[in-house]
Amino acid sequence: MHIPHDSPIRLTDENATIAFGSRLALALTPGMVIYLRGNLGAGKTTLVRATLQALGYQGKVKSPTYTLLEQYEAGGLHLRHFDLYRFQDINEWEGAGFSDEFDGINICLVEWPEQAAGLVPPADLEIFIDILPKGRSICLNANTPSGQACVARLH
Repeated sequence: MHIPHDSPIRLTDENATIAFGSRLALALTPGMVIYLRGNLGAGKTTLVRATLQALGYQGKVKSPTYTLLEQYEAGGLHLRHFDLYRFQDINEWEGAGFSDEFDGINICLVEWPEQAAGLVPPADLEIFIDILPKGRSICLNANTPSGQACVARLH
């Protein structure tokens, strides 16, 4: 099952990305796996930060580029932010307990999922962020009923 969003969502500036993150926060449900796809600097971490802040998270939201994983509790939800850009060691996956984070309760937001292909569970929702000459464009692919429901709640 793969249902693409009918049209790209245009984000004119960072404030538009923050607004989209706020809408996404309201559409999340426990256990979702969300892939965040886009080039370096596309705004994946900005989107995660906006989503967490919309859920009421007050602390600093940093990119887990070197730690690979940051854990958050916000709005009664358990969120896990993975950045797998630097992931290289398949043994590290199990050793770090990353598999345990995909427990059907945590919402896992995964940047660069292709770096751990075969280890990361399939996505309920894929968010593709493209850099435009002015702003960004977001496309959504819902791959499961949970992903479809999330996209429906975004409208």
